Amino acid sequence: MDINQTAIIHAARIGEIPVLKELASQNTDFNFKDEKGFTPLIIACYNNQYEAAEMLIDAGADINGADFGGNTALMGVCFKGYTNIAQLLIDKGADLNRQHGNGGSALMFAAMFGRNDIIKLLLDNGADKTLLDSKGLTVYDIAVQQNNEGAIELLK
Repeated sequence: MDINQTAIIHAARIGEIPVLKELASQNTDFNFKDEKGFTPLIIACYNNQYEAAEMLIDAGADINGADFGGNTALMGVCFKGYTNIAQLLIDKGADLNRQHGNGGSALMFAAMFGRNDIIKLLLDNGADKTLLDSKGLTVYDIAVQQNNEGAIELLK
C-alpha cells in the first residue's frame, strides 16, 4: 500500500473525517483493497464509524465492495450489530441479498449473531429469507441452529 492508502485505512478506522475529506478533495480512489482485501468503507463500518462510512459512500466508495472472502460492509455491520450503519447502508443502496464465498448473506450474519433488530430491519427492507448458503441452509435454519428464538419468530 502507498502512503495515501495507509492514511485512508487509518482515517477510516478511527473516523478521522478531516483527513478523509482532504483525501476526497484530491479525487482519491476509495475503492482499493488492503492486504486483507478490506476497503476503506468496510473498515469504517466494521469499526462503527458512521460519519466516515457516510462520507466514503458520498465520495464514491463502492457500497457493495467486498473483501477477498466476499464479505461486504453490510455483512460486517450485521455481524457487529451496528443497526444505525446498517440503516445507512440500506438507505444508500447496499445489496441486501449479496452472498459471500460460502453463500452467507447479511441476514444470515444477523441471525447467526443474534442481531434481531437488524434482522427486522433487513426484512422490512426486502431481504430475501429464502436464500441458501453453501450447505443448503436458509436463514431460518441458521436461527434454529443458534437457538435464536427472536429470529425464529421474525422469520416465520
